[in-house]
Amino acid sequence: MDLHFGDSKPTDEERAAVDALLGPPESSWEGADRTGADLRWARGGRAARDRRDLLLPGLHALNDRVGWISEGGLDYLCRRLTVPPAEAYGVVTFYSMFSVRPRPATVVHVCTDLACTAAGAPGLCDGIESRLGPGSGVSVERSPCLGLCERAPAALAIRAGDPVRTAVSAPTTVEGAVLAAGAPDSAPQEPAAATAVPQVGDPSLLLLRRVGVVDPSSLDDYRAHGGFQALRRAFELGPAGVIREVTDSGLLGRGGAAFPTGRKWQATASQPDHPHHLVCNADESEPGTFKDRVLMEGDPYALVEAMTIAGYAIGAHRGHLYLRGEYPRALRRLEHALAQARARGLLGDDVLGQGYAFDIEIRRGAGAYICGEETALFNSIEGYRGEPRSKPPFPVEKGLFGGPTVENNVETLVNVLPILTMGASAYAAIGTEQSTGPKLFCVSGSVERPGVYELPFGATLGELLALAGARERLRAVLLGGAAGGFVRPDELDIPLTFEGTRQAGTTLGSGVVMVFDDTVPLPRLLLRIAQFFREESCGQCVPCRVGTVRQQEALQRIVERTGVDAADDIALLREIGRAMRDASICGLGQTAWNAVESAIDRLGAYA
Repeated sequence: MDLHFGDSKPTDEERAAVDALLGPPESSWEGADRTGADLRWARGGRAARDRRDLLLPGLHALNDRVGWISEGGLDYLCRRLTVPPAEAYGVVTFYSMFSVRPRPATVVHVCTDLACTAAGAPGLCDGIESRLGPGSGVSVERSPCLGLCERAPAALAIRAGDPVRTAVSAPTTVEGAVLAAGAPDSAPQEPAAATAVPQVGDPSLLLLRRVGVVDPSSLDDYRAHGGFQALRRAFELGPAGVIREVTDSGLLGRGGAAFPTGRKWQATASQPDHPHHLVCNADESEPGTFKDRVLMEGDPYALVEAMTIAGYAIGAHRGHLYLRGEYPRALRRLEHALAQARARGLLGDDVLGQGYAFDIEIRRGAGAYICGEETALFNSIEGYRGEPRSKPPFPVEKGLFGGPTVENNVETLVNVLPILTMGASAYAAIGTEQSTGPKLFCVSGSVERPGVYELPFGATLGELLALAGARERLRAVLLGGAAGGFVRPDELDIPLTFEGTRQAGTTLGSGVVMVFDDTVPLPRLLLRIAQFFREESCGQCVPCRVGTVRQQEALQRIVERTGVDAADDIALLREIGRAMRDASICGLGQTAWNAVESAIDRLGAYA
């Protein structure tokens, strides 16, 4: 292992940030004062290497304290963890929320993704940049989706320090973003999560029934509304009984792949290798997706309970919650919920006095869409670049830290609670035969009531848009987000099920429903989708690394040559799309052409 360090030294602030996470260094090998030290031997080399997974938290510690990561700060962190600086540099530059170049302590991330672009984000960015120009002490950065699509356009201000301060402004204006940047603590309070749930208080809800009804900070209030009944039921059934109930319910993963959850749990539980791992994927970075944020902000204890049940079922004793770095309020809510659960015996060495040990740790992402892919997420947690792994082996055999691993997203896990409280057969009676239970849909764009909606599988797209109040002059609906596909206004009878959308030639994905009227310039929207995939490609495989660039270039030519025959570029786009779909390692490259293809074929874009 080549541990070549430079001559740069950490500042006192950088040293304090790292030491607050890792504790003081034990030897000069780790960067302690060399005065009077015995330099003939080093302690902790192997133990330090075993802490490689603390690299991402260490980068967050530096970035949170100073606002960027200097060579000296990075070298000091690498000494503490025995990580080659060259490898750590590859990791830190992988994430959009980090910077290795000096920048002001305050950064304003302004979303320029689909919903926000349709709501005027490009012009808003220009206005914010002109107000917060050079010398203001604020850096303005155009950002991918911030997960605030129901309140587009959105901005997130982060001020480094001890502690780091954040402020969300959504829907934002130039004045709102400037206020959030200048005084994060004095910015208007972010509205309650319940404002994103137009159905709040509806007694028929299963997944959203507590959002807006229960105080998200109160464990007692959660228990008074049925909290931890499902966990008690799980202990009555035993691990095999829990897996049987989940299997019989027909629960399919809600992240887009729609893999049977019970089969995944059973495959992991049956592996002889230990330890087993549970990973909750809360890094919903698909443009247009915000349902997991609403669940975590409005009902955090439900996720704690659901993860405990999943861990019990598969034989895991630690859960890893990988949370989007752009979700500061969800982070605060979950940290509080975990602390309360530990204090009350609902996490720890003896959960509910049942002799089962389980705890949850939060790992913050740092702005990388690709980390929504499960194996890329594992690499990120382990302290490596978030690049997908080749399969097989599959995660149920060798996943996080090389052990059998279950990975589910927030919505999938929260579905386990009604399965256990109402029974598998009652749950399976909801929805359709192949798509059982309720589904959450993230509706944004040209609607009167954007937000998260809960409907049983089988409801039609038209019924959902009627609830949300779709505006007149509907142009198109994007299902599944940037990796999904467009449908026409005359296709609103599509059933919202996995099988129904497949038969219609589109995809349900994670539940994104983005509505656009005829005021939205569709060609520039497609160009933004292409730009998103180009920026978010990890670059590991050639079809995706090169294909996403060529796709954006072709769309750029089409947009700039308005009124000129685009047949050659469309033919090129089809060839590029087929190559990415057939040869890319992971789903990012395989789906990067989907939305563009559907816009050309279904909407007649560029015709």
